[in-house]
Amino acid sequence: MFDMTIQLQTGTGVRLYEQIYEHIKNEIREGKLLCGERLPSTRSLAEYLQISRSTVDCAYEQLLSEGYIESRPYRGYFVCQIEDLLELGGKLSEGGSGPIPFEADRNNVVSSSISINSVSQSTGEQIDVVFHPNGMDMSHFPFGTWQRITRNVLSYDNRQMFTLGEAQGDLDLRTTISRYLHISRGVECSPEQIIVGAGNDYLLMLLEKILGRHVPVAMEYLSYKRAYRIFQSFAYPVTLVGMDDQGMKVDEVAACNAKLAYVMPAHQYPTGTVMPIARRMELLKWASKEEDRYIIEDDYDSEFRYKGKPIPSLQASDKKGKVIYIGTFSKAIAPAIRVSYMVLPQKLLKEYREKCWFYSSTVSRIDQHILNEFISGGYFERYLNKARKLYKEKHETLLEALKPFAGNFKISGEHAGLHILLTALPRQDRDCKDALGENQTDCVSERWLVGSAAEQGVKVFGLSEALIEDEVYDSHTVILGYGGLSKAQILDGIERLKKAWL
Repeated sequence: MFDMTIQLQTGTGVRLYEQIYEHIKNEIREGKLLCGERLPSTRSLAEYLQISRSTVDCAYEQLLSEGYIESRPYRGYFVCQIEDLLELGGKLSEGGSGPIPFEADRNNVVSSSISINSVSQSTGEQIDVVFHPNGMDMSHFPFGTWQRITRNVLSYDNRQMFTLGEAQGDLDLRTTISRYLHISRGVECSPEQIIVGAGNDYLLMLLEKILGRHVPVAMEYLSYKRAYRIFQSFAYPVTLVGMDDQGMKVDEVAACNAKLAYVMPAHQYPTGTVMPIARRMELLKWASKEEDRYIIEDDYDSEFRYKGKPIPSLQASDKKGKVIYIGTFSKAIAPAIRVSYMVLPQKLLKEYREKCWFYSSTVSRIDQHILNEFISGGYFERYLNKARKLYKEKHETLLEALKPFAGNFKISGEHAGLHILLTALPRQDRDCKDALGENQTDCVSERWLVGSAAEQGVKVFGLSEALIEDEVYDSHTVILGYGGLSKAQILDGIERLKKAWL
C-alpha cells in the first residue's frame, strides 16, 4: 500500500486522529479502498503525514473497533469486507457515455554514465562531473523482477494481449493507475477518465484534438520548453506570465485572456516552487469563471519530496471539472518506460469520445500488462520507497556539502525533485573572493559560474536555459541536478566548485 495523502486541518476543532479515521472510513464505504487491501503501517503513515505515531494508532484502533479494518499478525492492517457497499465501478462511472466504438526534455533522462570523462561542447574543457537536472540513478532498479514479470506475461496463453486493445489503454492498467493516483496524490477520477499514452508529448497532441486549434494558453516564462514548442505547433497563442515564490501569477493570467493555464504546482520546473493552497484556489477560481477555461496540471515528479507534509494534486481540490491532470512513470520508474497518463474532466471526456475515439493506443499491450503487474504486485511501491530513500540521502549529502557556500549563494527549490538552484548573492552580501571586475557592483553572472565550473571539470546548467523565449535575462543562478550522481561524485563536484567559485 502506498502512503495516503490525507488533508489534515488544524484549528477546526476536529482532532487529527478523527480526521484520519473519517478519511479512511469514507474511502472504505465509498469503495475506494477495497476488501483485503493493506493499509500503510502506523509508523509509515505517521512519518508521511509528519504527525505522531500515537495519533495514527488512535485512528486505526477506532477503525478496528468498528470493524472497518482488521489486524493480521506480522502482516499489518487490512480492509474488511463490508456488506451493501457500492462497487468501485458503479460509484465512479456515473456520467459515462458508454463504451467507445470498436473502430478504434525534462523526460530526456540521463544516468551517471555521462558524468565521467565527457567534454564540454561550449568550453572544450574535460568534464568529470555533470550535475544534470534530469539525471536518475538506475542502480537499484529491480531488473530481475521486471524480467520475471515480462517472462510471465509472455508465457500466458492469452491471444487477446496481441490484439489492438482499447484506445485509452487497457482497463486493468487504467484501474490500477486511478487507484494509485487517488491514494498517493488525492486525484478523484474513474478509470474511464484516464488515457494512457507513450509520453506527455502524445497526450498534449491528443488534447489539441479535443480542445481544438488556436486556444490561447498561459505559461510561466521559465518552464518546460518542450510543452511550449508543442503548443506553438498547435498554433496556440502562448502568453508568458510572471511568477513569484508562490508560482504562477494568476492576475497576469487573467489579464491575457488565456483559456488554458499550463502549470506544475507540485514542483515547478525548473525553479522548484511548490504552489501553496491559496494560489491554487486562486487559479481554480480563475478557471471556473468561464466554461471553456481549463488548467493543465503537469505532475511530472511529485513522488520525490523531502520536506513538509505531502501536498495533494491541484486536481484533488477541483470541484468543477477544470483540471486536466497529466503524469508519467518516466521519473518514478525508468525513462525507457515511456508511459504517461492524462485524466480528463467529464466534459472533455465526452469531447474525446466524439472526436478521438478512432485513435489507437500508442503503448503496446504487452508493456501495459508488464507495468500493471509491476504496480499491482507491490513491486513499484517497494522500488519507489528505495528510490526515495536513495535520493533523500543524495539530497542531504549535497546540502551538507554546500554549507560553505551559504555566505555567497542562496539555495532554493530544495524541498522536492532531483535538482536544486544555486543563486549568487549580490556583491554586498558576499563574503568570498570577488570574481567581478573593479568597476562592477552586481553579483557574478550565470555565464561566469558555468564557465568557471567547466574549468574545474564540472558541468552545471544555467537557469536561463529553461527560459522559454531567447531574450536578455539577467540570471545569476545555476541548476544542480544530483539524481544521476553517486555520493562520491557529488562530493567531488562540490569540492571542485569551491575552487571555482569561493
